[in-house]
Amino acid sequence: MSFLLLGRWDHGGNLVLEDALEVDIDDQEAIDSIVDAQDNEDGMAWASTFLTDTYEEAVREAYETYVKDEGTRIIDETGESS
Repeated sequence: MSFLLLGRWDHGGNLVLEDALEVDIDDQEAIDSIVDAQDNEDGMAWASTFLTDTYEEAVREAYETYVKDEGTRIIDETGESS
């Protein structure tokens, strides 16, 4: 299973998660279509796929990969958290 996390960087450097979708990691065309439809008017959009079993693991990987060393945080606005 894999998750596509979509969000944006806020002006404080935090990663704001706005949507999470289960996707077929091998269907790059579908993933590209979803990412291309994302609002990026301010140039702050972010998206990444994670090959994980759960949403929580995907968020943890996003934190470790993109946020941890920056001293900022993830703000989850997806409503997916348990």
